[in-house]
Amino acid sequence: MRAADTDILMVPGFEAGPDHWQSRWARKLSTAGLIDPPGNGRVNGPEWRTSLVAHAKAARRPVVLVAHDIGVIMAVQAAAFLHGVVRGAFLVAPPDLDNPYVPDESRGLGPVPRDALPFPSFLVASRTDPFCSFAFAEELARDWRSLLIDAGDAGHLDAGSCHGPWPEGLLVFSRLLRRLSP
Repeated sequence: MRAADTDILMVPGFEAGPDHWQSRWARKLSTAGLIDPPGNGRVNGPEWRTSLVAHAKAARRPVVLVAHDIGVIMAVQAAAFLHGVVRGAFLVAPPDLDNPYVPDESRGLGPVPRDALPFPSFLVASRTDPFCSFAFAEELARDWRSLLIDAGDAGHLDAGSCHGPWPEGLLVFSRLLRRLSP
């Protein structure tokens, strides 16, 4: 499957500014769009999931989710409503909501579903993510039936850890797209 044949829904975390790889990819990929948390300031998890589901169901082409940080939790929580709509998901740096370094605003958006996802997925995790241990990411990948991609010593895989354009991530994303081909 080619990126041009999909609607790519970017589900960012709270810190996805213009230099974040998701923002850069959304500008570069013609069929991509950011699904930011609705509201001004205070994030409401159910509203965000409802918005994500509505965007996915309104898509004209097969949907591929690209989520980072708390956006991963939103995407996985929405998965139960997206069976048959989403073709695959690229999940990057999910937070462990029990980790003391995770911001309180994220912690309240749990729980983290542990059911197998109804679509193929890659979970990309770093061995030095301050918000999620690699062991926890391994558990999530196993539970979700995701292919775990070890990003090595890469921090939180965001602009703050020097992953602005993140070309290596784009290569891994293209591997997921190839797997989704009919």
